[in-house]
Amino acid sequence: MNHVRQILSFGWPFLRRYWGRLVLGILLGICFGLVNASFVWGTKTLFERLEPTGKAEQSVPQSQVLPQAWEEGFQTLNNKMTTRLDVWLPRVGDPISIQQIIGGLLFLPALVAIRSTIGYGSVYFLGWVSEYTVRDIRVQAHVCLQRLSMDYFHSKQLGDHTMLVNRGAGALHKCLTYGVADAVKEPFTILSLVVAMIILDWQLALFGILFAPLSIIPIVIVGRKLRRVARVAYDKGTEQDSLMVEVYVNMRTVKAFCLERIQISRFREIYEKLARAGIKSLQARQLQNPVIELLSTMGAGVIIIFVFYSGKSVPELVGFLTGMLMLYQPIKKLGGINQYYQEASVGVGMLKELFEQSPTVRQHCNPEELGAFERQVIFEGLNFSYENDLVLQDFDLVLPKGMKLGVVGESGAGKSTLVSLLLRFYDPTKGRIAIDGTDIRDVSFESLRRQMALVSQEVVIFDQTVAENIACGNLDASHQEIAEAAKAANAHEFIKALPEGYDTRLGEQGTRLSGGQRQRIAIARAFVRQAPILVLDEATASLDSKAEAEVQAAIDRLEQGRTVLCVAHRLSTLRRMDKIIVLEQGRVVESGSFEELLKKDGAFAEMARKQGLTGESSSGG
Repeated sequence: MNHVRQILSFGWPFLRRYWGRLVLGILLGICFGLVNASFVWGTKTLFERLEPTGKAEQSVPQSQVLPQAWEEGFQTLNNKMTTRLDVWLPRVGDPISIQQIIGGLLFLPALVAIRSTIGYGSVYFLGWVSEYTVRDIRVQAHVCLQRLSMDYFHSKQLGDHTMLVNRGAGALHKCLTYGVADAVKEPFTILSLVVAMIILDWQLALFGILFAPLSIIPIVIVGRKLRRVARVAYDKGTEQDSLMVEVYVNMRTVKAFCLERIQISRFREIYEKLARAGIKSLQARQLQNPVIELLSTMGAGVIIIFVFYSGKSVPELVGFLTGMLMLYQPIKKLGGINQYYQEASVGVGMLKELFEQSPTVRQHCNPEELGAFERQVIFEGLNFSYENDLVLQDFDLVLPKGMKLGVVGESGAGKSTLVSLLLRFYDPTKGRIAIDGTDIRDVSFESLRRQMALVSQEVVIFDQTVAENIACGNLDASHQEIAEAAKAANAHEFIKALPEGYDTRLGEQGTRLSGGQRQRIAIARAFVRQAPILVLDEATASLDSKAEAEVQAAIDRLEQGRTVLCVAHRLSTLRRMDKIIVLEQGRVVESGSFEELLKKDGAFAEMARKQGLTGESSSGG
């Protein structure tokens, strides 16, 4: 029951939004369960009419266990119903009319129609609630994911997210759609059938349900096993999704190094484990039903023997056998419900863990709105660590408005960390960053990042049109503004040559475009943003010389009139910077203009020599 409570308590905040349909579905489910008892009464009534009138009248339902008033009430109701049915149902020894033929043909189908209509209504309304509840949960999962800080995503695989939203929410969807409906209908079905059999004859009822409690044993055992199997399936499914992304996003590298066989063997290993988990799940599921069916037939056998022993009537036997056959069906369904809940509990545990995650970089409840950038950006006494690795230490810097600052250093020196701190993807472990005297931790994310445009080495192209990709920089941009930004980024000509121009869908990661074209789309995105601070993070590092020249020309135009923070590995791109700082182990070891740093013959000059740059060549440039 713990996993049932866990799932319902998790889902309730989402379910209660649709309480009207939820209540209606539950009420119809209760009615469905109660209507099932009518089949016990209906079959007994039909078979009583196969016996002579005198004998049938002697067969009076006596529970001998209910209060006298209840017995009299049930007897009165039974007499009224059978009296009304006399004109519709045939009886042995009496002439049969057309009306009775029609009634005999339609009596049980009418009961089935009523039952099925109510059942359909219950499943429909609860299914409707389930669909929209899971929709809301999936949306909320994305809200939570996108609220979290970058360190969370560095610690997770992509497969964790796809499994969470797809399989985790999918198992919950199945549980809410079928599990809740059956959890409402089947207990009331069992209750109504047991009450109906007690009303007919409490002794037969006692013998009939003797084996029913034993059905709980296989349900519990199977449920525990399915939970363990579901956990394995989730883990291996996560590995599969992550591997698929890893392999097929990097298919060029896989083919270049002939890694197909290695990757296939990795897939085969995962699918072998998934297959074993699937077989174990199948064994557990298929074992449950035969055990319950065996117990139901044993109960039916006990009833038959007791009827022979006690001399009960055939109508009573038929009514009880009908009740017995119907009684174990909801028990089997409850076993299936347990399977739904066991599997869903694993997914709910993952979703609950996500919903309880808090971002490490938080926005104040009532943040300030950062005004237009006017004076300077200050980095004051910054320290920053990734876990136990100190990346920046005692870092101080003033970046006045209009300055173009270059940042260089070997890998791991803290260059990109500086960019991440300025954009507030992370918070410093010590010190602060202030814009115009305001600590960026005191302002809203939107007002802070609205002041900046980022162009990085890792260009992200969404599977949208060219215009929509450029408009990511400013969602309110007009088509004319988008076109002007593209022209400024040297992108207009190749965009017009695409099949549908600005309306061409670019595919996942911009597969239609070259590296230089993707980078110029990113620059157009920065142009249309019109932000006063431009952040360049290795913007031309992955381009060939021709593409670099085209992109650099666009960047030069983009830098005009803006404050620039340019992180670069290629030192040649920093010639026009007003100032360059050199980082080593998170500290500034040199600073000055391009020419001044070459003349110092220090760390910067050493890097320049490695890249084939000399003082003479640079001055000529």
